[in-house]
Amino acid sequence: MAAPTNRRTETDRRLQSLVGLVVVCASAALVVSTNQLLAGGDPGNLALWAALVSLVAIGVTVKVRVRIRATNHDIAWTETAILIGLAVAPTPVVVLATALGIAITTWLDRKTTLKTLFGIGKNTLVAAVAGTVLHAAGWRTGDDLLVHLVLPLSVAYLAAVVLDELVTLPVIAMATGERLRDLFREDWGLRAATAAARLLVIVGTVFILRADSRLLLAVPPLVLSLHLLYSNRVRTRTEQQAWQRLARTTDALNVVDLDKVLTTAVTQAAELFSADEVEISLRGTGRTVRGSAGTLTYDGPTGPGGPTEGSVISARLEGHDRTVDVGTLRLRFRGPVRFSEREQYTLRTFTSALCTAVRNAQAYAELARVANEHAYAATHDTLTGLANRRHLLDQGSEQLNARHADGVTALVLIDLNHFKEVNDTLGHAAGDQVLLQVADRLRGAAQGGDLVARLGGDEFAVLLRGLPAPAVAAHRTEALLAALHEPLDLDGMRISVEASGGIAIAPASGGMPELLRRADVAMYQAKRAGQRIATYAPTRDTADLGRLTLGGELPRAVADQEFTVNFQPIVDLGTGEVTSAEALARWHHPVHGVIDPLRFLEAVERSGLLPAFAEAILDQALIAANSWRDAGFDLPVAVNVSPRSLLDARFPSSVLARLRAHDLPPDRLVLELTETLTLSQLDVVDRVLSRLRDEGVRLALDDFGTGYSSLSLLSRIPVHELKIDRSFVSAMEGSAEAAAVIRSTLDLGRSLGLTVVAEGVESEPQRRALWELGCTAGQGHLFGRPVPAGTLLSTLHRGFGGRTGTLAPPLHDAGTVVRLPAGRRQGGRSRGERLPHLPA
Repeated sequence: MAAPTNRRTETDRRLQSLVGLVVVCASAALVVSTNQLLAGGDPGNLALWAALVSLVAIGVTVKVRVRIRATNHDIAWTETAILIGLAVAPTPVVVLATALGIAITTWLDRKTTLKTLFGIGKNTLVAAVAGTVLHAAGWRTGDDLLVHLVLPLSVAYLAAVVLDELVTLPVIAMATGERLRDLFREDWGLRAATAAARLLVIVGTVFILRADSRLLLAVPPLVLSLHLLYSNRVRTRTEQQAWQRLARTTDALNVVDLDKVLTTAVTQAAELFSADEVEISLRGTGRTVRGSAGTLTYDGPTGPGGPTEGSVISARLEGHDRTVDVGTLRLRFRGPVRFSEREQYTLRTFTSALCTAVRNAQAYAELARVANEHAYAATHDTLTGLANRRHLLDQGSEQLNARHADGVTALVLIDLNHFKEVNDTLGHAAGDQVLLQVADRLRGAAQGGDLVARLGGDEFAVLLRGLPAPAVAAHRTEALLAALHEPLDLDGMRISVEASGGIAIAPASGGMPELLRRADVAMYQAKRAGQRIATYAPTRDTADLGRLTLGGELPRAVADQEFTVNFQPIVDLGTGEVTSAEALARWHHPVHGVIDPLRFLEAVERSGLLPAFAEAILDQALIAANSWRDAGFDLPVAVNVSPRSLLDARFPSSVLARLRAHDLPPDRLVLELTETLTLSQLDVVDRVLSRLRDEGVRLALDDFGTGYSSLSLLSRIPVHELKIDRSFVSAMEGSAEAAAVIRSTLDLGRSLGLTVVAEGVESEPQRRALWELGCTAGQGHLFGRPVPAGTLLSTLHRGFGGRTGTLAPPLHDAGTVVRLPAGRRQGGRSRGERLPHLPA
């Protein structure tokens, strides 16, 4: 408040100086007039003095009052009275009579000293200057009325009006803060017309006085009539301008930005109500806006308030029905102010319009806030605040579609290794903390033009834009993964996080979805190869759409039932008896012939056709198992399950529905799970597998020993069987390590009561070695290649050596005593119990 107070002090000082100058000049005019009378001028009689003083007093009293800010300004007939007096009396007499009449009137009105001195001084100067100009213009009694009467009176009156404007308007501008230029321009047409009418009154009065002094009685009614006419015109014009300003102000409030509404209201209300300061306090927000005409001086929290001197008119910001109150409007004035009835109605109308504008702006702001929150939520991850998959695809597509984009665009896909173990061991809250810290580190390691996103779970992506060369992407990816190298601090415990990254350079076609697919392929290539980073290579992409255009042909292949199933038998290694069969999908392409699953399964998983494909394969497998059962061979059938199917909560219902449709017991179905792809999936996998196991479906863990965390998987996944990967079987004869893996897997299976099946058995020595290690079941080319269901049934009928249902000779004759390894003798099974041979 110090700055406004200083400005007011400076204004008051300048105002006092200007009034002092007027008083000094007026005093000089009074001294000169007094000296002229004392030096022998005609002092006039008492009646003349009384008439002149009364005339000036009446001219001052008959006036139109106009309020500007807290100051009332009067438009009076003083110049008219002075000019009439100059026409009938000497100038010194009129000057002194004017000063005396003004002094008496202002004293009776109880005006302030400053206003009294200014009124006396200004009108005294007007009388002196008008008298001087009147006689200088040739005023005298003569025959030429135009030259000797009308012209001098007109010139003298013009001088009086101009002098009054030059002295009065600067004082009003200083006192009210109005711009002097605006005061000169305001109502100039009305002021000019009024001046012309008063000049006619002056000239007419002088004619009347010269013709017959008795006609002077007609002057007061004429002056009163003109005064009433002028007053009515001023009032009408004032009200018309007030309504126009109100209409403009309420129209200006029709904006949806709350800041603009408040700024417009404060600045326009100061002009509309001629207030020195306007303040708006909003209820519920603690916000106050304060200012004057054209200037906003404060916008902030509601405090003690503005200046307390002067008067304040307050009004609630409420609607017409007075049920809604959004705040308070305060009009501050430096002096006492009382609103007229018209001003009170204007205030009610203005506050109602302002209430509506504030409510509309607040509602719009709330809608905009909610829309922004929804837009942000739709494009950002709720946990980390990073961009989500949708935002990544949008931004990437925009980047790739920009014809003049600078540099190379690449995408890095980052997946955390063993993250599920953090959730399993420490809980999901700890897992969330890990994801938050990983997000912060990636955000910090990224450069300004990069976009860091979380795609879901423990999978992140970074869109690299404006690279100078493709090779730079690998260096940038190294920097991103290096940011994750330092251990994370988790509630005082330091844990290390490993990650794999896949890099893909923007392709010439396919857009952002293809770029994301390639980065995904590269990331899994890095995981399989045990590397931190891999760059997408088309030659290693089994789902390369460029070679076999698989993506476009998959819907047709599913619809035309081009996917078929072959079955590879699983046998008891000791007896050669077939115990089950594994279903292996094949694509009979009309052009390319039979396509191996390794070349199309990944494309199926990414195409959105996985549910339909899985149901088709499962149906064929269950139909085959039913046909074998009807023929006397009750063999379980094993079907491979995609990890993506396990993320579908509807998958168990679909499997159980297929079993019921084919009237097959659930324990005749074995679902094989891929160990290397299951570890990093979501908790929904546990629920899916638990339901299937509870219903009696058997579960097998395929490729056991090749994944990242086999033992931790066994503690989470309720499997019945383990399948030893073919790579260990083929290397067991020449590798002690491979043999040790097989031996430890067999021991683990026996301790957990699980069936162990060896894959890739190609020779009798491998069969015998596995049997001697304690492995009871195996599959491979030694026993049979994958064949259609009918072919396998014929093979079962034919058997080996006349023994139906077998595919190899037994390792020992019936009744032979076989010395089992120590581990097998301690398997924990009761005597006579047959080892289960249900394959994975």
